[in-house]
Amino acid sequence: MFAIVRTGGKQYRVAPGDKIVVEKLDGNAGDSVTLSDVLLAGDGSDLKGTDGLTVAAEIVAQAKGEKVVVFKKRRRHNYRRKKGHRQQHTILRIVSIGGEQATSGGDAAAAKPKKAKAAKAESAPAPAADEATSFEGVAPADAGTTATHEADTSTQNAAPAKGKGKKAAAAATQTEE
Repeated sequence: MFAIVRTGGKQYRVAPGDKIVVEKLDGNAGDSVTLSDVLLAGDGSDLKGTDGLTVAAEIVAQAKGEKVVVFKKRRRHNYRRKKGHRQQHTILRIVSIGGEQATSGGDAAAAKPKKAKAAKAESAPAPAADEATSFEGVAPADAGTTATHEADTSTQNAAPAKGKGKKAAAAATQTEE
């Protein structure tokens, strides 16, 4: 039996007894976790429905990933920045893939509040379709950029009057338009 599980924004193919490294989950070593976001399940070439299917896992350890060095440099500008990063990981051992798994802690406790939030979202009135997709009064992006570009080129090509600085000449050209 195998399953495709989504956790931490990534997808993992798991089977009972597998060890996987995922993004950090809350809990300590030895705690049980239930992964409820099962995308696909099957046995060999037979696929099964994922309604109510969960994956039970046990936290083996909380660990840090390999160090990544971020180095920025701009040559001839005396600019150098060096930073490091180590991602937090959780190592999981898959215990079983099944429907009704009774485990303590983990995602099982968090599943009930998600359903409550979904019920609240359904009860809230949705905005009317006209309001949600209305784009009246919004100018197209091209119209604004071309007008701005023409104004910029006119001030660049204008020669400053004698005795006036660049700022005064730019202000004079803007007032003429």
